[in-house]
Amino acid sequence: MEHFFDVMYRVLEYPLVHFGETRLTLSMLLTVLLMLGSVVLAEMLLRRFFIMRLLRRTHLEPALQYAVGKIIGYGVMALGFYIAFQMAGINLSSLAVLAGAIGVGLGFGLQNIISNFISGLIVLAERPIAIGDRIEVGSVAGCVTKISLRSTTVLTNDNITIIVPNADFITQRVVNWTHGDPRVRFHIPVGVAYGSDVDKVRRLMLDVAAEHPKVLKEPAPEVFLAAFGDSSLNMELIAWTTEMSHSPDTFRSELNFALERKFRANKVEIPFPQRDLHVRSGNWPVPSAKAG
Repeated sequence: MEHFFDVMYRVLEYPLVHFGETRLTLSMLLTVLLMLGSVVLAEMLLRRFFIMRLLRRTHLEPALQYAVGKIIGYGVMALGFYIAFQMAGINLSSLAVLAGAIGVGLGFGLQNIISNFISGLIVLAERPIAIGDRIEVGSVAGCVTKISLRSTTVLTNDNITIIVPNADFITQRVVNWTHGDPRVRFHIPVGVAYGSDVDKVRRLMLDVAAEHPKVLKEPAPEVFLAAFGDSSLNMELIAWTTEMSHSPDTFRSELNFALERKFRANKVEIPFPQRDLHVRSGNWPVPSAKAG
């Protein structure tokens, strides 16, 4: 048994790598890994059961509470990693030259990751987007469900989760439909036949808006005669709602269905495209074929 423990001691204390005066042994490596895991676990518990509970007692918005909690958590992890290396006996000053050389090489290979990391810090600090916002960036449109330092998770209306790099929120144009105020104005166009009673049509469209439970009473809905089209009078219903962050396509479809039912019940015609064809009569000269 003593021989076994002696062998285990020699294995654990065998120097793997030398960093100046520091010898990295297997026991030191296991100690560092154990301490780093403890730091990660401690940060998660501290942020969940102390920091977030403390922030909830403040008057900060939920999105800002999340951002502050994340930043404090990463700071705790950085401090914990530094203390773990010191307690394990690893002299960080001896790793400075090696870290510098590795950093130069990794800087070129990981520039996109670093860019996304810095962009994540900017997003968390400036808060152009927040959890629950309805956004459009590039060809992605959906609701923000998670913001991390490298990427942001967006859930589309088709229940598809898309991971968007944070750099896209800094370098591209971002449309945030619910930033600051969740109310959004919807434009619902519809054409009616020429000769229709436009006052009656306007009243029917306002009735549809008033009957829909998700249309806001303030600002009040409006109806405009947008244009005289080729085949119809182009009307437009303007309605305010907060549904942009939940189900905008469903809201728009419900209004269109309601307008069609209301017009059909009140004999208001939605015309087909029409074209007038004029045929002129007369004698048309027919050229004769030349004799060969």
